[in-house]
Parts: sequence; C-alpha cells; structure tokens
Amino acid sequence: MQAPVTVSFRHVDRSDAVEERARALMSRLERFHEHITRCHVVVEGPTAHHAKGAPFMVKIELAVPGGTIFATNAQHDEAANDDVYVALNDAFENAKRQLQDSVRHA
Repeated sequence: MQAPVTVSFRHVDRSDAVEERARALMSRLERFHEHITRCHVVVEGPTAHHAKGAPFMVKIELAVPGGTIFATNAQHDEAANDDVYVALNDAFENAKRQLQDSVRHA
C-alpha cells in the first residue's frame, strides 16, 4: 500500500527533486512496516539570521496503527547535514530503525 506522503518546506524553496526523493525513501520504509497510513515530511532550511551553509533539519511524522513515529536527522555531526539529501537519508534511516523496533515489540 502506498501511504500518502506530504512534504512541506520551511525557510527553503520548494523542490520537486527533494519531494521525489522523500517519496522514494518512503516507499522503501513500507518494506519494514506495511501498515503506514500517512507520512508528513518537513524540510527546514537555515533561517535568514543563520550563516550561509547552516545545516538542514528534516522531520518525519509517520502514522501507523496504534501510534505515531517521529524521526529527525538530528545527529552529532551537523556538517553532514549541509546537504539536504544527506539530511533526508539520515531522517528516513532514523524512521526505519524506529519502525523496525515497533514491529519487534508488537
């Protein structure tokens, strides 16, 4: 089942390529949990008062039966998140780990 995916952008221009990548990463998540009912992704760029090249923040909210999973790309090595695609991959990897844990504990 293809869960509906919405992508929002804050402090950064909307990008079809970024949306497409988020949808592709979401389709991979469905291999780990086939009952994801909704996915909302927020791609947040640096605010105007931050220095150029500040890291991206990606937040993911997944609705699954019995709860909601929240994942981000937050990590210790912020330099890796200067690239929006790396930030997306990190956030979806975090979501994957949480999905796997929820399936194991179910």
